[in-house]
Amino acid sequence: MVDFPPTFVDGFHDEKKIRKMKYNKLGPTDLMVSRLSLGSGGFSHFYGDYSLEECRLLVRESLESGINYIDTGPWYGHGTAEKILGQCLRDIPRQAYYIGSKVGRYEADPKFMFDFSAEKTRESVKKSLETLGVGYIDVMQVHDCEFASSLDIILNETLPTLQEFVNEGKIRFIGITGYPNSILKEVIERSRVKISTVLSYTRLTMIDRSLNEFIPFYKTHDIGIINASVHAMGLLTNGGPQIWHPASDYLKKICLEAGNFCKENGVELGKLALHFALLQNGPDTILTGVNTRALFEINLDVVQNGLSEKELQVYEEVMIRFFSALEETHWEGVELKKFAEDSYSAFL
Repeated sequence: MVDFPPTFVDGFHDEKKIRKMKYNKLGPTDLMVSRLSLGSGGFSHFYGDYSLEECRLLVRESLESGINYIDTGPWYGHGTAEKILGQCLRDIPRQAYYIGSKVGRYEADPKFMFDFSAEKTRESVKKSLETLGVGYIDVMQVHDCEFASSLDIILNETLPTLQEFVNEGKIRFIGITGYPNSILKEVIERSRVKISTVLSYTRLTMIDRSLNEFIPFYKTHDIGIINASVHAMGLLTNGGPQIWHPASDYLKKICLEAGNFCKENGVELGKLALHFALLQNGPDTILTGVNTRALFEINLDVVQNGLSEKELQVYEEVMIRFFSALEETHWEGVELKKFAEDSYSAFL
């Protein structure tokens, strides 16, 4: 007999599909999260065109299929993603899902992009609760900690303010996100507020395995690990990334060549990227952002059925031919540098 997760709702879920999904405890929380989670960054212009109706159908299908953790935040589409997700959840039983949102990153304008102050954090949490139409948020995360002018403001204002909402029952658990895991590690070491989760994105993929260096630390400190963007924000797909992607031309070229090789063999590179992520030990859930049911079904098929014999052959060849001897594997520091330059220009 398979034990259903606490999010199972009789009459709403497809029991056969639920039985095919694996669930893991998210760190010290009582959240039993699905192996595959749904990111809502695509519910905005960030990743091209999207449709409200398609997003609504996608959310319902993914939840019915056993996905129970959804990630969002006010940064995605500068409020669009949270708004659309809230509309998508209107007719969904609240018990059927866990939701994670964020504070700290907001507007496109560099002058207003980041604000980790207590006042803004308080305002942001209240707005997210209202926009999403929920009475509580399961995991509220500090978004991209590395962009704070000083980690002191996160430690002394952002996190204590989130703890106030935990005490009030409006937030269940607190998490942090960021690109450099070294920064997340420092926040955890210095924080007086209990941090329950980390969201690390694009750092445990076919091209970058640096998250592995930090997994023992996170596990020792009883931190739940969300491995996000295993497709490297579109780099590891046949379609390629959006124009704003911060990777170098070198890395984009290698991934493009890998994608073209996959196309020639009738294989989707994105499936291989998810397969790689599923082989890794440590993360409690894999967070992938999609905005169509077609993309979701591709990901779900990999989780439930793995790769075909041909896909496995192509996977092995791609790993050897394109990714075994990369001269660089990440773009750490690139976005920080650009933000500093844009901020300087904005205040001239």
